Amino acid sequence: MFAAQSRVRCPHCQVHVKLESVTLRQVAGGNMGKLDALVFDAPSEHVMVYLSGCPHCGKVVIAAQTGTWSQNTTFNANMDTRLLLPFMSSRPPAPTAVPPAIAADYTEAALVLPFSPKASAALSRRCVQAVLRGAGYAQHDLAKQIDAAMPSLPSYLASSIDAIRVTGNFAAHEIKSTASGEIVDVEPEEAEWNLEVLDMLFDFFYVQPALAQQKRDELNAKLAAAGKPLMK
Repeated sequence: MFAAQSRVRCPHCQVHVKLESVTLRQVAGGNMGKLDALVFDAPSEHVMVYLSGCPHCGKVVIAAQTGTWSQNTTFNANMDTRLLLPFMSSRPPAPTAVPPAIAADYTEAALVLPFSPKASAALSRRCVQAVLRGAGYAQHDLAKQIDAAMPSLPSYLASSIDAIRVTGNFAAHEIKSTASGEIVDVEPEEAEWNLEVLDMLFDFFYVQPALAQQKRDELNAKLAAAGKPLMK
């Protein structure tokens, strides 16, 4: 949700803020007051457009939801929220510890998700394959990479990554051994799940090791200052 007064991560500056109302102004006139949302009604669809501003970076955020009107005139919005401005995914970017090429594919997979789950899933599968290859699992078949990696992963992550093999019936698809990035029919929820799994993989393979190394470096700096042996 990106309505005014919502506490979210600003999609522009990525800072957690409480969004503010914006001022509506005529092109050739004065201010018309604060505005939080607009509703567009059609016979078979109702759309709520939320307008807000970020108090940190000062930029405008616009998002839209479809929904229905209840008998007490309450707008019952669907869960799907689309960012109209900025044109980007509502998911946060990949952590800085993630290699740039993988992060770029992840960003694109998240961006195209509302428009083409199939394309998003293809990109996210390629990300999974790259993450596992970087961790030493060099099998050419994504399903075989997952098989090889699962015994060394925590149980929560092993079961999560295993589910990718059935995304869009990918494990049974004829192209599974030759091109993991091939377009395969998927449900939006399946494509979304791929991104959730990638978030977990990023944390396990990149974020936590980077944090551990940072803490080790800080400790070694203190040990060196005290003239004591360093941690290996």
